[in-house]
Amino acid sequence: MNSAGRGQVMRYRIMRNDLHERVKTVDDLAVLDLGVPNVPAGSARQALAARCIDPLGGGLVLAWSTRGAPHLHRSADLPGLAAALWPLSDADAAARFATNQLPKEAGELGIEAFRATAAALREVVTRPTAKGEVSRGVSDRVPAELTYDCKVCRSRHISGGLFQLCGPAGGVRLDEDAAKTVLLPADPRPPIPAEAAGTAEFVRAYLRLLGPATPGDAAKYLGTSVSALKTVWPGGLAEVSVDGRRAWLPEEDLGALLAAPPVRGVRLLPPSDPFLQARDRALLVPDTSQAKEVWRILGNPGVVLADGDLAGTWRARAVRKRLEVTVSLWRPVDPAALEAEAETVAAVRGLAGASLGTHEA
Repeated sequence: MNSAGRGQVMRYRIMRNDLHERVKTVDDLAVLDLGVPNVPAGSARQALAARCIDPLGGGLVLAWSTRGAPHLHRSADLPGLAAALWPLSDADAAARFATNQLPKEAGELGIEAFRATAAALREVVTRPTAKGEVSRGVSDRVPAELTYDCKVCRSRHISGGLFQLCGPAGGVRLDEDAAKTVLLPADPRPPIPAEAAGTAEFVRAYLRLLGPATPGDAAKYLGTSVSALKTVWPGGLAEVSVDGRRAWLPEEDLGALLAAPPVRGVRLLPPSDPFLQARDRALLVPDTSQAKEVWRILGNPGVVLADGDLAGTWRARAVRKRLEVTVSLWRPVDPAALEAEAETVAAVRGLAGASLGTHEA
């Protein structure tokens, strides 16, 4: 069995995530094979700015996708995404939208819960429509088992998780520029999937970008169970021992992993950057106290990537049309490089410039 240490894996992922050098346009970015999370709002473009010179172009669209979270995607990828994220079985469907809000009868609907919600989304979203109005319209159209009593609104609502999980199949996208969540019909609008298709290829993209990884890692990323994922686990994979842990990546990427060269450079990654979406968090941040800084219950900071490893956290706020960036470092990082990256973040936020403050954690 081939083996690789943490340093090799980090270097490989940095290169596969286009964080070793900026490309010209978003069209060339591999991370779009999975999509770029936009949590909090605006962070997806910051993630693109860490990878390319023109992060605002590309004709990308914002949509609810993996695990129901908003992601930037290539418009042409939305039909395939709807099929790849469709539940693999009734049990898988029930597990994906399981919540204490809904009665147990909701789970018995399985895939039909997704189909009914997707159909309702298509009926309601025919023009730009605020999320609250869409939720009311969808709630009125789905089986009662998929709704719950909301004490605040004194009405019945569809489960928010199921609502957003059905975004791709419902053929809806989000208005990226709206101050609040506004849904629009996708163009083109793909049909509701008859069954899941392309899920193995989607998992393969995860293994290529964030591997070597285990079935458990990929299942968590997809929002499903290991047993469900194993039915679509792709072939043509190479097994690798990563510090004694068995993991996999596409065979054609094994050479790139084993030969991953040292990486130089600094990036300020937003809280939900694609690089941070790997589910083996102990590999990304082995120090438990540092991991608690990165992944909080609420309000995660951004992360400093420097010369092939994570080097600290950062936060920013806009003050009088400028960006104040505060960096908390775990080890020394070139101040000039940090200042340059702070200016990049300010530019993509539409601010005039940035000021930088640093301290050691």
